[in-house]
Formats: sequence, C-alpha cells, structure tokens
Amino acid sequence: MQQASPGEAAAAGGRKGPRVFLDMDQQELDDSYDQSKYASNQPQVVARYVTNSALTRASLGEPRRLAYGDAAVEALDLYAAPGPNAPICIFFHGGAWRRGEARDYAFPAETIVRAGGHFLVPDFDNVVTTGGDLAPLAAQVRRAVAWVSANAARINGDPRRLYVCGHSSGAHLAGVALTTDWAGDFGLSADPVRGGLLASGIYDLEPVRLSSRSSYVHFTAATEEALSPRRHIAGLTCPILVAYGTFETPEFQRQARDFAAAVERAGKPVELLVGHGYNHFELLETLANPYGLLGRAALRMMELAD
Repeated sequence: MQQASPGEAAAAGGRKGPRVFLDMDQQELDDSYDQSKYASNQPQVVARYVTNSALTRASLGEPRRLAYGDAAVEALDLYAAPGPNAPICIFFHGGAWRRGEARDYAFPAETIVRAGGHFLVPDFDNVVTTGGDLAPLAAQVRRAVAWVSANAARINGDPRRLYVCGHSSGAHLAGVALTTDWAGDFGLSADPVRGGLLASGIYDLEPVRLSSRSSYVHFTAATEEALSPRRHIAGLTCPILVAYGTFETPEFQRQARDFAAAVERAGKPVELLVGHGYNHFELLETLANPYGLLGRAALRMMELAD
C-alpha cells in the first residue's frame, strides 16, 4: 500500500492548516510537488538511470556531441540510427529544473535507435546557475528544437519527422517548446514538430509558485503566465501524448489529467496514458523498453512500431 505523505498524515490527525490551493494546506501542497515523499526508492531508480546509460553507451558507442548554441552547456548528445532520413526524437530530461545531465539520460536511446530513429538529449542550464530564472531554460530548449529542425539533414535525419519528448521538469520544458510560435520566433514552418510525448510533467505553474519550489525558482506573474503550457494550447500544432503514473503525487496526476482534458476541449489531438503501479521515477524507465508504456508509445508516435 502506498504510504501517506506527511501532509496527508497531518490532515488525518486533525492538524490541517489553511487552504492554499484547491483543498490542500501548505504542507500538503509542498509534499505534492516533492516526488521523494511518494517514491522512497528514488535514489535507487535514479542510480539505475546512470548505470543503464553507461551500458547504453557501451552498446551503441559514445554519442556525437553537437552544439546548438554558443554557451558551453548548449550542446546535445546524438545517438544515431544507421540509416538515412531517420525520424528524430529530442528528449528533455527532468531534475526539478535544478539538476541532471544529458549523459545520464542515454538509457532510452537503444529502444529508439534499434527501431531506426535518432535519439537526441540536449544539455541546458539549471535554475541554480540562472539564479532561479526559468526563462533561460525555456529559451534553450526552444533553440535546441529549432537547431535540430534546421540541421536535420546534417545528421541524416528527416526534418518532416521531428518529435519532442520530456519527463518531469523536462516534460514542462518540452510542453513550453511544443507551444512555441516557430514561424514568428525562429523563422521555421509553423509546425516543425510532428508529435510530442510528455511524461510526469507540470503544465500550469500557479500551484508550483505557491509551493516550496518557490524557494529555489524565482516565480513571477509574468513567468507563470509565459511558461505555463496549459495557457498556450492555441500554439500547439501537433498531436501529443500525456502520461503519468498512479504512484506519482496527487498534483502531478491532476496536472496531467487537466492538461490533457484542456487540449481535448480545444479540439486538438491528445491521448492520456496511465502507468498503473509506477511512481514518478519508475515511469521513465518504461521509455527504455519497446514493450513498456512510454517505449511503445514513443515508437508508435514515431511510426517505428511493428
């Protein structure tokens, strides 16, 4: 049985504080944006990301490192399929916007590459290095997607089959990218991305701004508005898949359901995927399995499934 969070336990004991968001007091809201409260095996699973990424590099070889911008961090790891005109999957990693490196998220690459697709993992700044500002991260992920779109032929990729994926805070950033005005901001076609897979993400920043994450992210009203994908669904130009695990925090589950419902109400193609029995960190591992929830979904999205 899933253990109650400290906030839930306090509420059950009659010590619930003033409501801060929906029916949650401050402790419940803080806990609901802290996955470690709901996933006691977080250290073991994240350690597997690193170990399995090393095994992936041993199998596929070291990735090709390509710069998408001028800063040292603005580069991506390319795990390339052998054939020409391969579909391209750009994956944005999570880490609560404050940690993570591309090399530690290589482990899903083999699923995509063996099926005939390129797997690209960009590095980008974190909010520790930006002084709590999310805007530079958003700008970098957008530039990464734009660079890949413009340089697809250079890497033997098909610019007409470009897909964006992300997990956790990386799903938030991927959602920001998917709602970009590509024509107006980058001079690309209006719809350079053909599909998106967003797993375990945050799509509206209002409750996050009210939570303890505001201790390291400098949220403003402008940031909340500009970087909440749910508020910019009109800019979405491709079908998306939205996924969550049933052992994630209640807020991450609600964010996924509400975002998918809002996209559907807007008349845009969306599918909600539910990972029964998976917590936040375990769900990502299914991307490394062609028969797993996310792996199968990604291959289907990229038209690489059998």
